[in-house]
Amino acid sequence: MINQQKIAVVFPAYNAEKTLRATVAELPDCVDIRILVDDGSSDQTAELARSLGLDVFVHDRNYGYGRNQQTCYREALAAGADIVVMVHPDYQYTPLLVTALASMIAYGVYDVVLGSRIIGGRSLQGGMPLYKYISNRFLTAFENLLLGAKLSEYHTGYRAFSRAVLVKLPLLENSDDFVFDNQMLAQCQYFGFRIGEVSCPTKYFEEASSIGFRRSVKYGFGVLATSLRFRLQRMGLASFRIFSSSGRRIDLRYYQLAGPEQLNPALRRPEPGG
Repeated sequence: MINQQKIAVVFPAYNAEKTLRATVAELPDCVDIRILVDDGSSDQTAELARSLGLDVFVHDRNYGYGRNQQTCYREALAAGADIVVMVHPDYQYTPLLVTALASMIAYGVYDVVLGSRIIGGRSLQGGMPLYKYISNRFLTAFENLLLGAKLSEYHTGYRAFSRAVLVKLPLLENSDDFVFDNQMLAQCQYFGFRIGEVSCPTKYFEEASSIGFRRSVKYGFGVLATSLRFRLQRMGLASFRIFSSSGRRIDLRYYQLAGPEQLNPALRRPEPGG
């Protein structure tokens, strides 16, 4: 807890067994809620997470990175979190910075805080592939131009959000794929939330998850499309659900409103002890 704000860390996981223990070991004492959502892993991620004392939710199949985050945020909010920090369980980002990210929200400085791999200038030394660095810089410049922001990058997987942000954004309108991350930041900018950044070293190694070249290209085109849609809606030339104030949001009444036979298996709350 920081400044009377309850802190949750969420891990959107897929086959993270090899790196999860090292990641969890660096969680700071300020974390009140620790949640892992397993998106249909084929390894022992869920079992290891339970043994490490995490609250574990398991999708019945692989629904995608974006859907995983939706479940992460829903469960964190349902658990009473005031601030939610997403940390990838692949140990690319150190959880030691959770306190720094969450504090900037807890004390009212920002609504959203990103762990930037670009600030500090050591992303290439940390092992980021050159093509990813170049595409990161190009896409970030394009997004800053169209979104009217001045962020160092939009593509980090280390993020902290206030409860108000997660409740207001129409997150259920977003993609189930990796571009969910980018759509979410565009939504934060569109709805006027304050976004800050903290320098974060990163590590690239064999066990760390990283999307390949083909999926990176797909992600890049998704980023361009998101930015163009943002600008078109800002100019009043088009309307898109991801930027609509009436878009579908995370509904904490989900478990009360839907009977067991109606629940999406990916979102079912596990039975006690299960």
